[in-house]
Amino acid sequence: MTILIDQPPLEIEVNEKKVTNSEEMELVLEGGFVVPNANAFGHTFRDYNVESDRQYGVENFYKTNHICQTYEFVKKMREEYGKLDKVEMGIWECCELLNNIVDESDPDLDEPQIEHLLQTAEAIRKDYPDEDWLHLTGLIHDLGKILLHPIFSKLPQWAVVGDTFPVGCAFDESIVHHKYFKENPDFNNPKYNNKYGVYSEGCGLEKVLMSWGHDDYMYMVAKENKTTLPSAALFIIRFHSFYALHRSGAYKYLMNEEDKENLEWLKIFNKYDLYSKSRVRVDVEKVKPYYLSLIEKYFPAKLSWEKFIKSQQLRALKEQAGLEFNLFQESLNKIGSATASARLEIASSTIEDLSSPLPREENAGTFDGVALRSWNAG
Repeated sequence: MTILIDQPPLEIEVNEKKVTNSEEMELVLEGGFVVPNANAFGHTFRDYNVESDRQYGVENFYKTNHICQTYEFVKKMREEYGKLDKVEMGIWECCELLNNIVDESDPDLDEPQIEHLLQTAEAIRKDYPDEDWLHLTGLIHDLGKILLHPIFSKLPQWAVVGDTFPVGCAFDESIVHHKYFKENPDFNNPKYNNKYGVYSEGCGLEKVLMSWGHDDYMYMVAKENKTTLPSAALFIIRFHSFYALHRSGAYKYLMNEEDKENLEWLKIFNKYDLYSKSRVRVDVEKVKPYYLSLIEKYFPAKLSWEKFIKSQQLRALKEQAGLEFNLFQESLNKIGSATASARLEIASSTIEDLSSPLPREENAGTFDGVALRSWNAG
């Protein structure tokens, strides 16, 4: 069930116009936001065919993603991660924890995620100064990528990021790297491989299971924590990676009337989500007070998140996002020039002391050049 409150009327549409000068062609969105003419790698945006090391990694990502994202997998993940029964953490705390996260599925960006969040939010704020709910949506839309963080569950990238798509019905050919779906178990399952699958025409996207990732997770976090953001914001959060819908027009036969209205806002949002990815840095401290005020307006002070991290661990680790946490520093300083294996044992035992009795998984990442293990719930 979505949260419905009064929404501003859709009086403004995004207009694109080409501005020619002696040097380059620029895309200008309504309100004056100038789109860069290339992404962070010097290529056109969302070009999945250009040859580069980055693109090779992106394609391998989608191969794994398309093989593993099945209807049963998504049901299991939604059941597990929808519990939101252990941790309390504020929105801005979550933003700070994304400092060391880079999305391997994104062909346009290799900056930490907090940069992209603020770039998106500030670009929207410039063009839509009166729509503060849309500014905040820009800030939080990717916060579900916290699932990649080692102090959470550190899910593999294919289960967190990338374009999303419905499961339980046929995979539309407009989905990027569609060819890899042939190895997905649902591809040849007659229950799932037809147009409607387990759904019906006009059933509404609320009833449709999407491939599991950060979109669906953040949607559940926002909804279950009783945000007062309008339904359009929740729609944007859940479907902003659903490019087959808002770029190619696929799956519209599953939409209801509310979906159709919210899709117009998603199309507006997508321009800023995509084209604000640039090397232009945002002064975090300058804009922080404004976004803190929006968080206070639309969210409770603390939100319930998924169950893998303990609150005392969060308090200890939040000052240094990623694997370079203060928690290990005292122990590592004691052994200075010790061997890598010795450093690993001390770091791992430190984790075990804090997280026991939670079991751990191998190869969670690195700390100071040493492979570490992270904690996961059983």
